[in-house]
Amino acid sequence: MAVSDQQLKLLLADTKSQRKGFEMMVRQFSEQLYWQIRRIVLTHEDANDVLQNTFLKAWNGLGCFHGDSKLITWLSRIAINESLDFMRRQKNRHAVSTDDVEQGIASQLLADDYFDGDATEALLQEAVASLPEVQRTVFNLRYYDEMKYSEISRITGTSEGALKTSYHIAVKKISDFFHQRD
Repeated sequence: MAVSDQQLKLLLADTKSQRKGFEMMVRQFSEQLYWQIRRIVLTHEDANDVLQNTFLKAWNGLGCFHGDSKLITWLSRIAINESLDFMRRQKNRHAVSTDDVEQGIASQLLADDYFDGDATEALLQEAVASLPEVQRTVFNLRYYDEMKYSEISRITGTSEGALKTSYHIAVKKISDFFHQRD
C-alpha cells in the first residue's frame, strides 16, 4: 500500500514516527531505486549493496532533508551518486581501463543468474555502459525510468537543455553501437 509523499514526509519529520516512516519509505521505493542502481552497477549483488548504502545515507541524512523535493527525487540523487561512486571505486580498485570493463559486460550479464534479458538486452547494456557517466545516467533515467527532464534536472543539478543534449547524443551513440554490430 503506497503512502503519499506528504504523509511520509510528516512521519519522517517527527522523531516519534521517524522509524516507521523510514520503513514505509524503504518498502515503497526499494524496487524503483534498485533498478536505477542496477542499470548503473549492472550486477544484482552490487546493486543490493549500493541500495543498502543509499538507505543508510538517507537515514543519516534525514535531518538535512527539508522536504522541498519529492522523496523519490531525493533518494534517486543519493542512489545515483552512490552508484557512480561505487563504479569509480571499482575502476580504481581493479586498475583496469573502462574499455576492459565494458568488453565483458554483455557476457557478465548473460552469466548473471538474476539477469532475465536476452542477448540483445545484454548488448544494449553494453552500449549504455560504454557511454560517458553523464550520458549514461541521463539515458537510464529518461529511457528506463521515464523521468521528465525537469525531474532529472533536480536529481543531477544539470540544466534541462544540457540533459536533452546528453540524452540525444547517448541515443545516437547507442544506435551507432548497434549499427557497428551489423
